[in-house]
Amino acid sequence: MLFSSISFLFFFLPCLLLCYYLVPSKIKNYILLLFSLLFYFFGEKKYLLLLLAVCLTNYLFGRLLEKTNKKIVLILGLASNIGILFYYKYTNFFLETAFSLFNQKAPFLNIVLPLGISFFTFQNISYLCDVYKKEVPSQKNFLTYCMYITLFPQLVAGPIVRYKDIEKELKQRKENYTLFSEGVTRLIIGLAKKVILADGMYTFSINLLASQNSFLTSWLIAIGFMLQIYYDFSGYSDMAIGLGKMFGFHFKENFDYPFTATSITDFWRKWHISLSSFFKDYVYIPLGGNRTTKWKNIRNIFIVWFLTGFWHGASWNFILWGIYFFILLIIEKFFLKKYVKQGFFSHLYTLFFVCISFVLFSFTDLFELGNFIKGMFTIKNGICNSDAIYYLKNNGILLLLAIIGCSPILKQTIKKIQKGKERKWFQGSSIFVLLTLFIISVAKIISSSFQPFIYFRF
Repeated sequence: MLFSSISFLFFFLPCLLLCYYLVPSKIKNYILLLFSLLFYFFGEKKYLLLLLAVCLTNYLFGRLLEKTNKKIVLILGLASNIGILFYYKYTNFFLETAFSLFNQKAPFLNIVLPLGISFFTFQNISYLCDVYKKEVPSQKNFLTYCMYITLFPQLVAGPIVRYKDIEKELKQRKENYTLFSEGVTRLIIGLAKKVILADGMYTFSINLLASQNSFLTSWLIAIGFMLQIYYDFSGYSDMAIGLGKMFGFHFKENFDYPFTATSITDFWRKWHISLSSFFKDYVYIPLGGNRTTKWKNIRNIFIVWFLTGFWHGASWNFILWGIYFFILLIIEKFFLKKYVKQGFFSHLYTLFFVCISFVLFSFTDLFELGNFIKGMFTIKNGICNSDAIYYLKNNGILLLLAIIGCSPILKQTIKKIQKGKERKWFQGSSIFVLLTLFIISVAKIISSSFQPFIYFRF
């Protein structure tokens, strides 16, 4: 089930809200658990029992870790999670790679990737590590732990919510009108980001990709991919955070205007924050981080970025994408650090390399990827053509809105209005704007012109 679907917006969510707010506080968690399992069942019937088995396994490992605090228990717990992720996500990739070394055709196993496995696996891993480090006590109630893992807003595409961040809210939380209204606002904004901007940029890029190639066309496609992926994933994160607020949860932000970054390091402080912080806390720092020799530090950075790329998918383009960022970060850390400063040129340099990274992210076929990148840096097919001008004219306003929307301009403007004399007028007009955005989004959903969330496949 998709957040951006009629069945979710007009049936599942209203039924859940009605049940949740009518029952006593003692059983609210069980209502959330029941509906979260239903949510997963509608999207992935085949693997619901696997999800429950994973919850039970990690719950038992957590209880055992708290009693024994033995490293072997942690290792076994981590191995069970990584083993399941490896089997479902990477088996065919490794088979294909191994057989290709001998020029043989690999046997393809009919393994369907369970929905959200990359995200709930990392949540289980973070929980076990935090219990082992005694940063949190293990959860005594299995159903509560199960609810934490399966909580539907963040189950299938994040953000990666750590147990220690919502431990208290799992036991007791306060729902109120202000928090609920903030949640609804965030939900609508995320929905509009997805179905209006992300899907609009997808159509723009795909149409250009099917047209005659030129230098300008290649860069417009790359920019379209960059904006599409940003609005798709940040839109989902907004919806997840908004839904969390509607039920009294405070999930951490996953994006902080990443395209305003003035360095690659800064970009990864602002992009997919829950993933980058996961690798920092559970891989980079345990390996020694930067508190070691120069070469070991480089090794640690390589491991983190190889894993970051591989986490996104069992495909060579994702591995290249991770290595690409590793190289950029090493160059920046050891050679460009004193030159990378706040300013226009630092911002331009960051956007240039980030834009190229989304091309690596978008093409799984390495041959197509190579040809496309050639087109970005040559004028063999011309600087511009009629197709580029045509699609730019027809999508110019959408492109401009997308560029403005990924900057803090709107947020800063709204804050100024709320502090000024116009705040009463703004409150009324903001409701109208949100309602309009919701109606437009629903109309696009009904017309079947929207695409599934990109991060569902991870």
